[in-house]
Amino acid sequence: MRCDRLWRNARLATLAAGRPGLGVVEDGVIACRDGDIVFAGPMSATPTELEALEVIDCGGRWITPGLIDCHTHLVYAGDRALEFEQRLQGISYEAISQRGGGILSTVNATRAASEAQLVASALPRLDALLAEGVTTIEIKSGYGLTLEHERKQLLAARRLAYERDVTVLTTFLGAHTVPAEFAGRADEYVTHLCDVMLPALAREGLVDAVDAYCERIAFSREQARRVFAAAAANNLRVKLHAGQLSNLQGAELVAEFNGLSADHLEHIDAAGIKAMASAGTAAVLLPGAFYFLRETTVPPIELLRAHGVAMALATDCNPGTSPLTSLLLVLNMAATLYRMTVDECLVGVTRAAARALGIAGRVGTLEPGKQCDLAIWDIERPAELVYHLGRNPLHARVRRGQ
Repeated sequence: MRCDRLWRNARLATLAAGRPGLGVVEDGVIACRDGDIVFAGPMSATPTELEALEVIDCGGRWITPGLIDCHTHLVYAGDRALEFEQRLQGISYEAISQRGGGILSTVNATRAASEAQLVASALPRLDALLAEGVTTIEIKSGYGLTLEHERKQLLAARRLAYERDVTVLTTFLGAHTVPAEFAGRADEYVTHLCDVMLPALAREGLVDAVDAYCERIAFSREQARRVFAAAAANNLRVKLHAGQLSNLQGAELVAEFNGLSADHLEHIDAAGIKAMASAGTAAVLLPGAFYFLRETTVPPIELLRAHGVAMALATDCNPGTSPLTSLLLVLNMAATLYRMTVDECLVGVTRAAARALGIAGRVGTLEPGKQCDLAIWDIERPAELVYHLGRNPLHARVRRGQ
């Protein structure tokens, strides 16, 4: 069997389901052909007929799957440093939103920017993530809130995959907040979103999934239900910003639609977690926003564990509540703030993150048939990826075998 490239003398954290812990393989080998893994295992089990055009000696370094940032708002214009200062003075996030700040201030800046300007401003944020081993990223819209400007955001997000060697999945988040032109008419906006915006963007092939923000300052559970019904009518999977500031039973709603994920989840009860477990809906935990907003209610990690809900982690990169472009820092935050284990943290940015995006069959583990997306690390043990603050031990990043 011939392959394009072979990495040897490595320690593998395969993250494969069914293997204990991180699925560690000592003296490991990974072989790649046409961008996919054809072998991942110990040197002693390497097929004798395996021939490689190129052999790379890893010098005992660790290899994990390429990291996956499964919840970001990476494409936007402007910043909200002033609001950060206001929160330091004691003004709440909800109060800032009610005064016309918050998401709407980013909407105004994003509408004023061109697609090219959005791409240019997003590239440094993307580059920071790629430099830490990210090979797949989800990017949401939600700062346009009209068909024209939501399309512009989604086109900019797709453009990033041409500017950089990265897999980009796009999520339509038109139900992020009610735009100023629909102030006091949220139901009318949801109708416009469901009947005009979503079908048009779906026809144009710009949407991989649909999200909504179910919260007192955003959309009600019934309004989110209408968005999900429209997504289903357009053959799109759903996810939900749920339980960040209050429990509106959003977890139960997204589970009802067999959703990919419920995200944030500081405020969720046992009923919501049981519904997610039954539906196979992943939890996406966002400690960057928790930290930045100085929240005190921790997601119910023990309950999520007890019910076997997959726990993914992501940056939630956005200008208002998580201006964070380090997935490695997210690992430390999850361990420190949420008391997640090293294994849980690393699963959270690989296998569980792939599940939260509906692409677990393609990425997230080191197994034959998966894309050869790798992160090669200068570390002595995987715990270092969670332990360090401000140190990036990435030796090499590989996507589709390159």
